[in-house]
Amino acid sequence: MIMQPSLVMTVIGQDRPGLVESVARVVAQNGGNWLESRMSRLGGQFAGILRVEVPTGHEQRLTDALHALNAEGLTVVVHSDRAVQTGPARLTILEIVGQDRPGIVNQITHALAEHRVNVEELETECASAAMSGETLFKARAKLSIPESASAAEVRKRLEKIAEDLIVEISFEELTK
Repeated sequence: MIMQPSLVMTVIGQDRPGLVESVARVVAQNGGNWLESRMSRLGGQFAGILRVEVPTGHEQRLTDALHALNAEGLTVVVHSDRAVQTGPARLTILEIVGQDRPGIVNQITHALAEHRVNVEELETECASAAMSGETLFKARAKLSIPESASAAEVRKRLEKIAEDLIVEISFEELTK
């Protein structure tokens, strides 16, 4: 089977009906195959990231057509999907819940970077606590911990930060 090149892109624009269809139409008209995406309305904007497969030699034509969507108020940034070789790693799910305050994401991601942990997915939200009405920060991350790093040390560092920030964390290594 011949591997076709794939493109990874981000899209952002003022939320409106038909926004995703306009991207899907351009991808289909240029022979692309929509492989995976994560999209969401954030505030009044609609933002997403997606990966499409495109016939060999058609990457520039599809890229140009996607950039033409700027006339419809949609900003699209396109990158070639070139796989990066990484060493063996353990997948882990990290969940955080606590009273919202500035700097939570910064402190957690700084500790992860110190241990060379890759954040593969990150979802965050702020929501009103059921009983108190206070703003709660919630995060869920899929992490890739390199074999060269100690998962126990990463956990210990995150637990120390959680204690300082007064947030709860759960750290669950996924089975291979």
